[in-house]
Formats: sequence, C-alpha cells, structure tokens
Amino acid sequence: MGDSEKAQPFSPASPQEERRNWVPMGAGVAVVLVILGAFFLLGHFSHSDTVVKADDPYLAKLQISGLHMATAQNFAGSSVTYIEGKITNNGDHRVTAARAEVLFKNGIGEIAQKEMLSVTVLLPNMPYVDYGPIDQAPLAPGQSRNFRLTLEHVSTDWDGQIPHVKVVSVGY
Repeated sequence: MGDSEKAQPFSPASPQEERRNWVPMGAGVAVVLVILGAFFLLGHFSHSDTVVKADDPYLAKLQISGLHMATAQNFAGSSVTYIEGKITNNGDHRVTAARAEVLFKNGIGEIAQKEMLSVTVLLPNMPYVDYGPIDQAPLAPGQSRNFRLTLEHVSTDWDGQIPHVKVVSVGY
C-alpha cells in the first residue's frame, strides 16, 4: 500500500447533506403554546367573577379594627412582620378580595414606608391557624373575620407605632 492508499484516521468525513426533522420541534412549540394559553385562560376566567375596584364607595363599608403587630422568624431565618386585626363587612355584598395600604411613619410624622398588600383572612374549619386569600373564605354581609398583612421588611426609620392601615380596593 502506498501513502495515498492509507486511511487517514482523523480526516474530515465526506460532506453529507444534514437533514433535520422539523416535526418534533414544531410539536414541542405547539405543546408549549397550548400550555401557556391554558394558564392564561384559566387565570383570566377564574377571577372573572371578582371585580376589584379602587375608589369604590363600598370601601367605606369595610371596617378595620383591633390592629396589633407581631414578628416571627421564617424558614430562611429572617424576620417577618405581621399586622393583624379584624375586618368587618358592613355592606350588602359578599367580599371576595381586598387590598390594603399600610403607612409607616418616622419620628417626625413623615411616611417612612408605604406598602400595598393583599388582605388575607383566617380560614375557618382548619385544624390549625392558617390565613389565606379572602376568595377562599368570602366575607359575607355583616360578617367579621380576623385578617393578616405580611411584610418581609420594615423600614429602620419607622417610629415603632402601629401603622395606618386602610382598605384601598375591594372585590365582590
């Protein structure tokens, strides 16, 4: 055998036309789009019966009382602050959602921190204390329930007094 007849172990392969099968990739894209569409539609329709309104005259019918604060350690070891109290529905609609504005002041009365938080309520008939969204236990007309607002951080400039809390949007 001559040098030209020896096989080259690392010689480039002879050029072949590379063919891709686009059907599996197209099917994968279609499945992802269907899943995303389902999440969008389910999320849209599951809350369509609750209309959340800011500046609704019904806000005046929701009374907050008995505010107090507590802190606890979460699983990551950091501190969580809770604002708890009682919310009463003095109106004639069943409340299924609410958001509250929380204002922490500093020592000279200026706003040190402002938060907008979803109101969670004490869920009834649980074997343990658990809070969840109001839509899991709607607030009927004339009903009161304990509620909780959860904050991951409170400003160090806060004066230590109970913050001002008011409901700023409601769903029914």
